[in-house]
Amino acid sequence: MKFILGKKIEMTQIFKADGTVIPVTAVLATPNVVTQVKSKDAKDGYNAVQIGFNAAKKIKKAQAGHLKDLDKVKTLKEIRVADDTAVSRGDKITVAVFAPGDKIKVTGTSKGKGFQGVVKRHGFHGQKASHGHKDQERMPGSIGAGGVQRVFKNIRMAGHMGDDQVTVSGLEIVDVNAEKNILYIKGALPGSRNSLVMIYGPGKMDLSPAQPVEETKAEPALTEAKTEEVVPVAEEVKIEEAAPIEEMKAE
Repeated sequence: MKFILGKKIEMTQIFKADGTVIPVTAVLATPNVVTQVKSKDAKDGYNAVQIGFNAAKKIKKAQAGHLKDLDKVKTLKEIRVADDTAVSRGDKITVAVFAPGDKIKVTGTSKGKGFQGVVKRHGFHGQKASHGHKDQERMPGSIGAGGVQRVFKNIRMAGHMGDDQVTVSGLEIVDVNAEKNILYIKGALPGSRNSLVMIYGPGKMDLSPAQPVEETKAEPALTEAKTEEVVPVAEEVKIEEAAPIEEMKAE
């Protein structure tokens, strides 16, 4: 299982090579630090990983003791994991653990809308706007029979709306910008801008840094050596001196 904490930035769109437009949500996920690893075999009783997000300059003393020898962070979140999650305290989780095409879930806090009526909160269609209704157009109507002399539980009524934990499944990673630590997720996510979201999905958590690809320099083409024509040098002919002619004396 792979996971990361991020901050919802905004919605935008990405164009595919064939011109198709995909609506996406941009999430800023700076490197998360693993602050604690809980194990079922230890005193914790369950398997979980606690991660920290959002660097802080100043934190409380209790939190500083918990984060001893680690980076200071504002937000700590815990997520249940399986036994085979190979992470340890101090590891850094980046957006590089995800890849385009990964299926994920996102958990966040929905926008708080305060006290709302049944039409907005539950989708009631309201009453007829005809004779005899006056100001009853958006009223809930009857909330139960009179014989029981009480209101049953779980009756949909007006009340506080939003500000709840919401999980959206079936989402997909469209693009990963490792340089800017941004994930582009297809569709809409719960919460307002700058709200905290937890992104997680199936897969192996690979924390090994990406190895830079070495550029292979092309070997220079072998050029044919220019062969100079060798002109054979004529051998020196040694001229032997002729023997001296003896003068013939007249007898």
